Amino acid sequence: MLQEHHLPVRRTARYYTVGKLTEQTKRIWFCLHGFGQLAQYFGRKFSDLDDGQTLIVVPEGLSRMYLDTSYQRIGASWMSREDRDHEISDYVSYLNDLYDLILNGHESGKAGLHITFFGFSQGAATACRWLNNGHAHADRLILWAGYFPQGLADMIDSAKFSHTDMHYVYGRQDEYIRELADVNGYINRLKADAPTLQITAFDGTHRVEPAVLMALVLPE
Repeated sequence: MLQEHHLPVRRTARYYTVGKLTEQTKRIWFCLHGFGQLAQYFGRKFSDLDDGQTLIVVPEGLSRMYLDTSYQRIGASWMSREDRDHEISDYVSYLNDLYDLILNGHESGKAGLHITFFGFSQGAATACRWLNNGHAHADRLILWAGYFPQGLADMIDSAKFSHTDMHYVYGRQDEYIRELADVNGYINRLKADAPTLQITAFDGTHRVEPAVLMALVLPE
């Protein structure tokens, strides 16, 4: 009889940074890409945050795939529904290790650092699960164009993060959001699951718009 087994293995994960952690650093952003994206390109969306006092960290999902039949375009993914619990556990462990590496053992409060978790599309659910794990601390959570079919309560216990500044951002012309039968009902469901959630809608599609991002976060 065929039996399923699991074996934890070492993986080499890739991430990118903009800026350095110095005595002048006041802010750290962990920016999680969406399905089929690569960190090196996704990270360019956050170049305007590079002010000499901000470190931007852009992790890449552990799974990669070809995106076209000519095998030229490559993207990364955080997970699929196949063996999902282990994939979630693996990426949360990876992100926790990266967080510890970047912070170098310093607690954010003692270091005086303001930490933002940013998740775009598939990365939004990833950011929620990571924060909900409880190992890493974030002062702000920005969920951009994420889709939560069971609501946010399925991803995060918002009661535990009442002091976390939480945002949901989406484009009014987002092709995935517009597929929903009741967009307003979906947004209201998110707000019901996370009462402190702040909603920002902009005229645009399924992408991170740097100008919208800067207007949202500045001034802090």
